[in-house]
Amino acid sequence: MSEQVHNRLAVVRAERKVSRQSLAEAVGAHYQTIGYIERGQYNPSLDLALRISKFFDLPVEALFSLEPFRPLTDEVYGRNQP
Repeated sequence: MSEQVHNRLAVVRAERKVSRQSLAEAVGAHYQTIGYIERGQYNPSLDLALRISKFFDLPVEALFSLEPFRPLTDEVYGRNQP
């Protein structure tokens, strides 16, 4: 059984002003694969998830999770989920 892997890749990529193409080239993936991951249509391999995390210099759990992420505003401003 394969669970969906939730991610914040599009948010972090936009924040860092990194194109899908640039990220793909840096981590050895196809730019369409990055898009599929961002849309939740494809779960990255552990190897790819780790390479993406290393590229952004973030822990893998900051980008990928088996549970949906709380909205960033909740995390930043300490609001509780309903």
